[in-house]
This record gives sequence, structure tokens and C-alpha cells, in this order.
Amino acid sequence: MGSLANKNCRPTFGHELVFTTGKFNGSSLTIWGRNAMFHPVREMPIIGGIGAFRLACGFVQAKTHFFNLTSRDAIVEYHVVARHY
Repeated sequence: MGSLANKNCRPTFGHELVFTTGKFNGSSLTIWGRNAMFHPVREMPIIGGIGAFRLACGFVQAKTHFFNLTSRDAIVEYHVVARHY
């Protein structure tokens, strides 16, 4: 069972996109979902937010341009589509 569990292991990604300037200063979007790190583009849901993004929903597409496994440095592009009220 241990070997089967490892093959099906999928990391979960929780992230807060925080705005620190401009119209949305102090607001943030909350992303939570499965992060299939080795897929070229991953899609994760926006599950809410605070400030201007209270009750937000939508999705994020993440595309890794660079990843160093040793240092864990990465350059990731995020395409964000959010609906808020």
C-alpha cells in the first residue's frame, strides 16, 4: 500500500495573493487546490478573499518557467480570473 499511496500523492496548494498598492491595497485572494507541480499548466480554484475580494470566486492557471529542485527556487506565472462583488 505504501508504494501505491506514493504514486497517488498530490500536493495541496494554499496561497494568498495580497495586494499592497493601488485600488485593491489591503485586499487579497485565497487559492486552495491540488498543485500537480510537474504539469506544464495547473488550474486551481479561488475560494474567497478579503477586502475588495470578499466572496470572490474564480480560478488561477499557474505555469512554471523555472524550477531548481535543489534550492527550491521557482519562477511561476499566474493567470488569475476572479469574480467579486
